[in-house]
Amino acid sequence: MNLAPAAAVRNTSIAAENELTMSQREQNSRPVLAVDEAVKRFHSDITLGKNWYVALLGAVKDWPVSEETVGDQKYRYLLSGEALDVLQIAERLAKAVGGLIPEVELVDFLFRNKTPVSLTQEETRMAMGDVRFAQYLNFFYGITAEEALLQAVEDEVRKEEQGLHVHTETQIVDETYRRVYDSTQRVLLRQFRKESGYPSGGAVSLEQMKEFSYWRFKYRLKHCDKARIASDTKKALDWMRRNSVR
Repeated sequence: MNLAPAAAVRNTSIAAENELTMSQREQNSRPVLAVDEAVKRFHSDITLGKNWYVALLGAVKDWPVSEETVGDQKYRYLLSGEALDVLQIAERLAKAVGGLIPEVELVDFLFRNKTPVSLTQEETRMAMGDVRFAQYLNFFYGITAEEALLQAVEDEVRKEEQGLHVHTETQIVDETYRRVYDSTQRVLLRQFRKESGYPSGGAVSLEQMKEFSYWRFKYRLKHCDKARIASDTKKALDWMRRNSVR
């Protein structure tokens, strides 16, 4: 699903204002399926001929847990209580139904975010439901697009590398962060860990990196003016289009 830059600017407000308490009230206002029941329905939908991606969106709508552990695999579906990682749900369901999903299509979706069918934004919202769609937008703009923005600015820095006298990877990263956040990665990571209750040192897990991206997105919304936010959003989406990221 492609979102126009104008929609992106509007939806940054959606992402920032979509509070967990409101989402939970809406989520609790309708019955949700247990995970095993959701898996069974997903399996049934596919065997009855429904496209697996459309069936996935239906499963996302009523997905009953924010995280779970299956065997030695831990899944975190809802990051920071607001951003829904649909790819994690897809991976969980794909493993549960075995080979029902064509492998090529599954790989394209999980690693290239390429869907087997094209749906409009409204069709996706209707399939997911309002709450899950808002959480999906939070993830898209707050994590996927936020990382794309960093990549776009890093590309600019590398092109200007000699003139800027930034030659090491640390210098390049610091200059990239300064341009986007007016601060360095080290400073922001330390602040994020402190606010999130994570240890101040040590390695950062993949889940924490996603949370850090979302935290930076909200940090940028709080500290940057609207014109700069709109410009940065367009830059991120343009980079994603050039690099076939959706």
